[in-house]
Amino acid sequence: MRDWRTDPAFEMCRALADGADLASFAGGAFDVRAVVAGIQSGAHSGLLLDAVPWGNFPHGNDARKAVHLLHTGEDPASHATDVLGGLCANDSRAAVALAVPFLTPIATDARHPHRAAALGVLSSPARAQHFGVASRDELLLHRTNPRRHAPDDYDDYDDYGVEVTGYPAGWSVAAARAAITAEAPVLLPLLNDSDPTIRIDAAYALATAADPDHTVRTALATRFAMEHDAIVRAALLLAAAEITRAHAHPPTVWWLRERWRDWTEAPQVRLAAAIGWLCLTDEPAPEDLHQTINTFTTDERAHAMDALPWMNAAAGSGEPGLRRCIRCMLHPEEPEPSDDPWASSP
Repeated sequence: MRDWRTDPAFEMCRALADGADLASFAGGAFDVRAVVAGIQSGAHSGLLLDAVPWGNFPHGNDARKAVHLLHTGEDPASHATDVLGGLCANDSRAAVALAVPFLTPIATDARHPHRAAALGVLSSPARAQHFGVASRDELLLHRTNPRRHAPDDYDDYDDYGVEVTGYPAGWSVAAARAAITAEAPVLLPLLNDSDPTIRIDAAYALATAADPDHTVRTALATRFAMEHDAIVRAALLLAAAEITRAHAHPPTVWWLRERWRDWTEAPQVRLAAAIGWLCLTDEPAPEDLHQTINTFTTDERAHAMDALPWMNAAAGSGEPGLRRCIRCMLHPEEPEPSDDPWASSP
């Protein structure tokens, strides 16, 4: 096995650890934002997978091999997505962000055998430190302190800090989000796909796109108006809420409030709307919201809602994501549940 200390992929990380100025790497061969932008500009001219400098980024060759497996349609697709998803789960997203421009054509090709797998992992590098996160302040928030971020932060560290490899985490997330934003026009039609899983994962990916002109939010609301599947409807609401955390939009906050108050809506939809609304406002949770949550939150429904990527990511310690969100948002004084099978009962 190659020693990471002599691996060219870690050259930038080693230099930063030794005190190098991060700004000196901005826009260069080790800046994943610049490399992804270059991939996108050359994508329509047939840029080849091997033309990308994967080796400049930690675990880049692993990411390239995974994308190659998905592209060729080889089985098992689960191996490739496990590699890409595992890198993100292990806080190493840079190389996976490079994969996003190559995953999008697979995800949007209705004839490709691995389109669902590609779409499912597409937005993994666009979110950081979200596994097990379920608090009102942090769920659906893609950066710790958005007010600190400004256009002139391009060359500096941001609130993400560094990944486990030492690479600036904010650069990885920014690169992935920029790629998804650029490809939003081809991802939006997936909201109307015949497969509900595709519609859910499309909403999850589109939730990471920049949406200052409300194009994505409008598409989510339009699909919601015609959607009949309750879990997909819940996904559309959570996607709209996540976008609104990045781009404030008071009408969406009002829309979510009306959805959890609407007795004609399915329980899953009302619960998702309640979670989204709590993340978008500092208002105390009103009594009718407590009543909605207490009425509809059953163990069976909580486990079923883990089909939503947001809830699946929020789960932890054997606690379904919905249960964890409710505890963290409405009862933060309650202790974390223990998943230690040897722990003694009180």
